[in-house]
Amino acid sequence: MTTTALVVDDEVDLCRLMQITLTKMGIKSDVAYTLSQARSYWQDNDYDFCLTDLKLPDGSGLELVKEISNSSSTPIAVITAHGSMDLAIEALKLGAFDFVNKPLELPRLRQLVENALKVIHQDNETKATAECSPEQKLLDSRLIGDSAVMHPLKNTILKLARSQAPVFLSGASGTGKEVVARLIHDLSPRRDGSFVPVNCGAIPSELMESEFFGHKKGSFTGAVADKQGLFQQANGGTLFLDEVADLPLAMQVKLLRAIQEKTVRAIGDTKEVPVDIRILSATHKNLNQLVQDGAFRQDLYYRINVIELKLPTLNARRDDIPVLAKHFLTLIADEWQLENPPILTVEACERLQDHNFAGNVRELRNVLERAVTLAETQHIDISHLGLPDIDITHHRAVSQDQKSEPAVVNNTQHSERQTSNQMVAQSIENREKVIQSMDETIAPQVKQVTTNLHPYRTNVQHYPSMIQRSESHHAENPNHTARHNHEESVTNRSILQESDEKAILSKLKDGQLPSQGLEHYLQEQEKQLIITALKKTAWNKTQAAELLGTTFRSLRYRMKKLEIAEDQFEP
Repeated sequence: MTTTALVVDDEVDLCRLMQITLTKMGIKSDVAYTLSQARSYWQDNDYDFCLTDLKLPDGSGLELVKEISNSSSTPIAVITAHGSMDLAIEALKLGAFDFVNKPLELPRLRQLVENALKVIHQDNETKATAECSPEQKLLDSRLIGDSAVMHPLKNTILKLARSQAPVFLSGASGTGKEVVARLIHDLSPRRDGSFVPVNCGAIPSELMESEFFGHKKGSFTGAVADKQGLFQQANGGTLFLDEVADLPLAMQVKLLRAIQEKTVRAIGDTKEVPVDIRILSATHKNLNQLVQDGAFRQDLYYRINVIELKLPTLNARRDDIPVLAKHFLTLIADEWQLENPPILTVEACERLQDHNFAGNVRELRNVLERAVTLAETQHIDISHLGLPDIDITHHRAVSQDQKSEPAVVNNTQHSERQTSNQMVAQSIENREKVIQSMDETIAPQVKQVTTNLHPYRTNVQHYPSMIQRSESHHAENPNHTARHNHEESVTNRSILQESDEKAILSKLKDGQLPSQGLEHYLQEQEKQLIITALKKTAWNKTQAAELLGTTFRSLRYRMKKLEIAEDQFEP
């Protein structure tokens, strides 16, 4: 059966050129010069696809795009004059299949027609098959889930796959943006081409232009051979720009031109090369807010955000967690070459549905991988999941008690030393306020790390709880008494040493300057703060550095400079 097309344009020469090109491709075409004539042709005949100009004598081609898209699934492409990209983007949003710029380039026109023919062939295969099409089977096998939010998402993906419009995928980290992008490519007429994913935040800014557009031999130091860029590698296929918000502004300008003109120029080359690619982009950041803040170009935002597809979080589709867990366990069994796939118990499955997945689907898979590793049998129970208790109120109360425990100890020590002079007490109080403010600053960060741990890391409690566990362990140990007496004597000795050092620092009165100079006075103050932080963390330098708001290397350097040694305070 001969393929037929409708060509709509008010330029007679251009219509004749397109009609000759289509005839050479074996396509019969009718030509309409006005919007009313095009509507008449469309009502009286059945066409496989349509090419229309946007500016017609008696109306806009956007009206024809809207009417055809709403009444049928026939691919319709638009022809735009140079500089009218905004109208082309509007046409894509209304349902246009693709667009081609004037002056018309015949290779670009042939490529557009071939893509339209692939869509037609794909639609014919879908109609000829039974209830479930191959595209639907592929979609269901790759995008797991049958909840209420997944049905419209799958239908939208099928529609987007037929189009050539740029798609922007938005959603939190771990929601499966790359999975959806690859699905759109595999379901589209470009499935035979390459799918080239690239993480924009992982490429150094100095190499970004070379990575995207390629370079010629000798164009810069180290360019020992010609290199194809990502745009050339994706020619005829799809280029997926992941974390597009991390692109520097200088690169955004060059990317904008490549998307708009569909041509790229390699570094060191003298001519531009046309490329036929479809742009898919994604980020977990609020791109609209970045545009308002000036961190992302507005014109590039409208080029890549022709159609936005927002992916739901895992918490919004909790009904899909059991089937997702089963799917991941099957994949893990295949990858790890297990004889039988692990099975979740009913309690473990319910616990997963009650969990707040901050990392979404990616976090679910990590939790299951850890559970398979820890489980000794084929069955996975709640204890193997390693998830925190659901009783959040009790957990916060315990955490609050643990946070307040150091303050109680410090207040007790402070009351014992009130026999010293008023200046010493004031010095101690000031230093404790500094440490307490550090604790309050670091506490939210410690809490966040505790509640959002990597699945392979163990849940580390706050410092006071470790001390408490150590004391309870000592109480059960019969040899604890002797060791406790020895530790008490060491503690008393360090307290006396600390009191002597504070007495030196507190001799200053109002209007009096330090006798040994400002540098020595500040070093002694710094030394006391570091020692206090080290004692709070049982001489764990990494945790002490976090309390002080510095790095481990900086803390180690300061300890060496101030001659602070661990053996001075421990037996």
